[in-house]
Amino acid sequence: MDTKWVTSELAWTTHPETGWEEVSGYDEAMNPIRTYQVCNVREANQNNWLRTKFIQRQDVQRVYVELKFTVRDCNSIPNIPGSCKETFNLFYYESDTDSASANSPFWMENPYIKVDTIAPDESFSKLESGRVNTKVRSFGPLSKNGFYLAFQDLGACMSLISVRAFYKKCSNTIAGFAIFPETLTGAEPTSLVIAPGTCIPNAVEVSVPLKLYCNGDGEWMVPVGACTCAAGYEPAMKDTQCQACGPGTFKSKQGEGPCSPCPPNSRTTAGAATVCICRSGFFRADTDPADSACTSVPSAPRSVISNVNETSLVLEWSEPQDAGGRDDLLYNVICKKCSVERRLCTRCDDNVEFVPRQLGLTERRIYISNLMAHTQYTFEIQAVNGISSKSPYPPHFASVNITTNQAAPSAVPTMHLHSSTGNSMTLSWTPPERPNGIILDYEIKYSEKGDGIANTVTSQKNSVRLDGLKANARYMVQVRARTVAGYGRYSLPTEFQTTAEDGSTGKTFQELPLIVGSATAGLLFVIVVVIIAIVCFRKQRNSTDPEYTEKLQQYVTPGMKVYIDPFTYEDPNEAVREFAKEIDISCVKIEEVIGAGEFGEVCRGRLKLPGRREIFVAIKTLKVGYTERQRRDFLSEASIMGQFDHPNIIHLEGVVTKSRPVMIITEFMENCALDSFLRLNDGQFTVIQLVGMLRGIAAGMKYLSEMNYVHRDLAARNILVNSNLVCKVSDFGLSRFLEDDPADPTYTSSLGGKIPIRWTAPEAIAYRKFTSASDVWSYGIVMWEVMSYGPFQRAFCPRCCPMGTHIHVMGRDGMGHGGTPSRRVVAPWTEAGQHRSLPRGDKAQRDGTRPLSHAHREQRDTHERPGSAPSVSR
Repeated sequence: MDTKWVTSELAWTTHPETGWEEVSGYDEAMNPIRTYQVCNVREANQNNWLRTKFIQRQDVQRVYVELKFTVRDCNSIPNIPGSCKETFNLFYYESDTDSASANSPFWMENPYIKVDTIAPDESFSKLESGRVNTKVRSFGPLSKNGFYLAFQDLGACMSLISVRAFYKKCSNTIAGFAIFPETLTGAEPTSLVIAPGTCIPNAVEVSVPLKLYCNGDGEWMVPVGACTCAAGYEPAMKDTQCQACGPGTFKSKQGEGPCSPCPPNSRTTAGAATVCICRSGFFRADTDPADSACTSVPSAPRSVISNVNETSLVLEWSEPQDAGGRDDLLYNVICKKCSVERRLCTRCDDNVEFVPRQLGLTERRIYISNLMAHTQYTFEIQAVNGISSKSPYPPHFASVNITTNQAAPSAVPTMHLHSSTGNSMTLSWTPPERPNGIILDYEIKYSEKGDGIANTVTSQKNSVRLDGLKANARYMVQVRARTVAGYGRYSLPTEFQTTAEDGSTGKTFQELPLIVGSATAGLLFVIVVVIIAIVCFRKQRNSTDPEYTEKLQQYVTPGMKVYIDPFTYEDPNEAVREFAKEIDISCVKIEEVIGAGEFGEVCRGRLKLPGRREIFVAIKTLKVGYTERQRRDFLSEASIMGQFDHPNIIHLEGVVTKSRPVMIITEFMENCALDSFLRLNDGQFTVIQLVGMLRGIAAGMKYLSEMNYVHRDLAARNILVNSNLVCKVSDFGLSRFLEDDPADPTYTSSLGGKIPIRWTAPEAIAYRKFTSASDVWSYGIVMWEVMSYGPFQRAFCPRCCPMGTHIHVMGRDGMGHGGTPSRRVVAPWTEAGQHRSLPRGDKAQRDGTRPLSHAHREQRDTHERPGSAPSVSR
């Protein structure tokens, strides 16, 4: 309602009739208007009421009233009583119907509800023109169908120029690609009214619920939830529309981004495209995203080179000229055995072995074995990629024809025990399945179980009698066949046992000459060993290279086992088969992942071998998608560990190579790596316990040194600790074989090899040369880590570390090659240090601390001088 635009009579109800009077007038723009005025100021006790007609509410909860009026200044009116007012009152009355009359409701504040007393900002006098005041008031909440407005005059001289009743609302709007309808404000000025929204056409919800708040002033607040343009549509018209992608463009995902041009080798056939279809001859793999280019199959491999060696073959080739626009190039090798007479080729037997595998090769080299001798073969090398399966045509390939030569016989499949006595056994075996010629003889290798010394005999037939054995002893026996092409592979080790002695006197007398002869030979052997030891001792005292003498001593000592580098094998898999035990995957159960390494994950699991109790084991797995070189390097660690047998070297249980994933299985060390174990138990161990850990590490490293093995990466992180605090050396990934070159007994790493700087001897860093002496340097750093419960930082004396230990670490005594101490000096000293007990009366030592004498303090201060390098003095 707005009386400003009403030109006819308003006909509002007044009470009494002598009060308010309706008159015509003009506004500021000289437009005709209808007004009400009252000016009974000379009469006391005025109570004049004016009521509007019935106003429909129309779901409005709060109404705003704008009043324009003028008021005469009481002081400008002469001879008036003191009852003159300059204010009036605003009321309203709610009703469901237009039922008000001249006498109903009663003209009083109740039932009328007072809104406010209206006072002017400015009044006028007789000499001035009327000054118009504008006031806005609101009231609510309203609940009935309509209401009346009422004005009460109590003795003012005023004119009510216009009355406008209105409400506030939030107009319909679009925000976040959602439409929100027109919404009325709430019942209170501070009310927030929720307006639910809906997505605009071609848009989808991305967060719910969709709503927008309308405040009491008719303004929208921050929206909650949002929509976005669907796939195939892009924003337009300032984010108020989602329009379809045009020809040659697409949008694969919903979002506010624009449409994109089609990738290479693809096109669209209609608007609003979510994907561009590939052109003829081009495809996408199932794993390719929709915005990737369409690609084709690769061309055939090039420059195939074959190298036949008896019944094995090595194939090498170059990349295809066209990879099809993809980087997931793989190769398949198809083997066909051909008959010259029939001119017919058939698929090869399952006995043919492919290394690393026949299908899905990432390398451009393959080793093929177990071929038949004097046979013609055709090999097809296919180039495939991720979309080759989508193409209706077979892969492109390059072929090569070869003819095998005569080869060594295959391995003997089985062995049998025919008879056994206290000192002999008779064995037989099945001839090889592929003799590849006439078998000339057999070589039998046998050794007592647990003893590394093996004996060999030959036999012209497939049986043999082994004499001179121990009674009631277990022996491991292997056999291999020989033809003019050479020896074949040894059979798998088979265990046999001799019977117990019968204890007869006659037998004792029969064996008396043998006993006497053996004793005599043994005495002569001891004399020879003593003489050689004396000679070597004298040479050691006069030699300038003690480690070289130690290496020579290994070869003059009977029965000494020497490390063999698996990388010297022509076929690295042969080293794995020789030094590591193959375990069936059914015996292994993985329980949880406990870490990650260079080649894959490290897991904890259980191993249950036939005839043995179930044990916990650590399982290293080879990650998916490995290369042949990664597989070879991964298994080389097993080939290395399999050669060691020492209580302070991690024990290899076996490997799994005949199933996926490839695994290395070792004993499980409950306390994991030594560095993290020490940090977790900082200050919890006695000096004797710490020195005991160091002694175990020294014993393991001394064993490796005697095996001619250089570790290269000795650090606390590569020492594992079991539940009994036994430390064992592990992680042979950086280790290399120590060459037996008297002139230069070192290992020179390849360029670019990573070296752990803080644990490596200076000569190894500068010249990349590693020896057992450089391992001793690393051992000194490990001693520091153990005594300080943390990583090596600088050369101060750690707490709980005996001063004697610190002096040995920092001193120059026992320097070996290049100025680095040798392990033969450090290991006995460490062993002696373990058995040195602490004085019972020294409380500071029992608590893990050591009071320093003046001399000790000077020596400590010498090593703790600021700016000194954190290394052992050279």
